[in-house]
Amino acid sequence: LVTGASTGFGRLVTECALENGDIVVATLRKPSVISDLSTKYPASRLLVLQLDVSDATAITAAFEQAVASFTRVDVVLNNAGFFGVGEVEGMSDENSRAIFDINFWGASNVMKEAVKCFRDINRPMGGQLLNVSSRTALIPQPGSAHYAAASLVCDQPWNPLQRGYAAELDPKWNIRLVILEPGLFRTSAIANCIIEPPLPAYASNPSLPSMKYRALYPGIEKTHFDGDPKKFADLVCRLVGMKNLPAFIRLPVHRVALDSARKKGKILVETAENLAGWFG
Repeated sequence: LVTGASTGFGRLVTECALENGDIVVATLRKPSVISDLSTKYPASRLLVLQLDVSDATAITAAFEQAVASFTRVDVVLNNAGFFGVGEVEGMSDENSRAIFDINFWGASNVMKEAVKCFRDINRPMGGQLLNVSSRTALIPQPGSAHYAAASLVCDQPWNPLQRGYAAELDPKWNIRLVILEPGLFRTSAIANCIIEPPLPAYASNPSLPSMKYRALYPGIEKTHFDGDPKKFADLVCRLVGMKNLPAFIRLPVHRVALDSARKKGKILVETAENLAGWFG
């Protein structure tokens, strides 16, 4: 089951899985967007469902339809989300809530339904939950704070939700959790992002970090994003087929994501060492 299957990673993973002979439940807000796949593959291979992940009831219904059609769900790609650019104080309530409704609550509710399905429906029990996060969750860029904060639900192993799913699951449930942290991949997610106009206090100083970041939009996906999203999709499909992997995997994908992971680790270690003497 794939969320956000209309474009980008979701669409490409859907295509890859179908080409590999798998059965796919593709969920998206506008099913007509992938009508070409519906024409190409029979209903026994591809089920396309309308889904807005900000609607928790609709998420539950999508899993129920998937089970009714195919008796079980073995893999969930928790991928739906969108990006927004704007300073913390300048992001409107409407847009900041929209980011959290989809990227945080939507992802969280998909995780809940996936785990319940793997444990309570599948026989034998088990399944793989792949959460698509972002390297921004590791090192946020100035002007991306809301997106980075919402992405934490799919990212940090010390985040309570991830800790709950990664550390509290009974091993006998046979559930694997994979966190994917893509770097700079050329997808429509960036091209279609929300860009809030800057407040005057920021707009008056183009040298501010968030203003420099803003200046890259629109068009940043063409000038700075060099990752091939098809390679990401191929990696996802390979991961799903691998045996004897750990129950919890965190995978930065792209050299920029790897650099962000290293930088994050260095910052945490340096902070701990520098502050150690403060507490006796």
